[in-house]
Amino acid sequence: MDLLHSILLCILLGTTVLGASRTTPPSGALIVRAGTTTPGEYATFAAALAALPNDDSSQSIFIYPGTYTGQVDITREGPLTIYGYTTDTSNYVNNQVNIDAAGNATTAGSDDASGTVRVHKNNFAAYNINIRNTLGPGVQAIALSQYGSQVGFYGCGMYGYQDTLYANEGTQVYLKGYIEGAVDFIFGRQGSAYFGGNTIAQKAPGCITASGRETNDTNSYVFNQNTIILASGAATNTANNFYLGPNIRLRVIFKNTVIESQINTALWSIWSSATPNTDFVFYADYNTTGPGAQGIVRPSFAKLLTAAQAEEYSIASAVGSNYASWVDAAYIV
Repeated sequence: MDLLHSILLCILLGTTVLGASRTTPPSGALIVRAGTTTPGEYATFAAALAALPNDDSSQSIFIYPGTYTGQVDITREGPLTIYGYTTDTSNYVNNQVNIDAAGNATTAGSDDASGTVRVHKNNFAAYNINIRNTLGPGVQAIALSQYGSQVGFYGCGMYGYQDTLYANEGTQVYLKGYIEGAVDFIFGRQGSAYFGGNTIAQKAPGCITASGRETNDTNSYVFNQNTIILASGAATNTANNFYLGPNIRLRVIFKNTVIESQINTALWSIWSSATPNTDFVFYADYNTTGPGAQGIVRPSFAKLLTAAQAEEYSIASAVGSNYASWVDAAYIV
């Protein structure tokens, strides 16, 4: 089958052609273009969202290159897909759309309220956009606050420092993207998420994941085939001083992870000696490799999985056996 026929087949099936460019809007999409005065186009992402019909119809928005400033809260009932301009859909590297804000959880009143992009709806997908909280160190400051089910982020970048990605509720996937932060920067309480084929970048000493589960539920974060690096401009003392997660009621599984810079050899950190938070904890990893994974000595509360045990943790175990009905198969690893 030649490339043209492959592309046409993928369009008919509603899947993405990885590696293709997306530089023009799909049919029917609302158009966002920075500084536009063209009738029918929108100069801001928020304006395009406000123009969507408040019903259960499927809608889409295409965003041209630029940096769009200001928080957005996505709430409409019907399915919604956001497409960012890119010359390569296969990952985040060629993303040219940035959505920026500097929300501060202390002044906003909650983690969720500080989010640059807040998803409070089901049936949502975003492709090749960068979501950034530009506040920096000091307080919790969310880039993405996610409360929906059947939500997918494909080739998206998420940038922050403390608590970058609030994967708090619902079923969600993050595939072939980029997630950067320093302190507990992938976290939540009741969400179930699958992270596949991402680059995870550590900005300063701290933990990648955190969770505040309050019951022994089945919610989990499953990571598969991700690469952990030091972020550009990372603090000089970051190597040896970061962990996969703290001991705080966590259910997290890392599989087939490549660690490029030396992680703390314990892999997992306790919360504190005074407050161990060992109830409702499940930490596990399998096939953790790379130059940064040398000399690992796991603590007693962490588990090294066998190959058979690792097979039990998958996209299906994380977000449900019906994942094929809503996850873009082209991005699954």
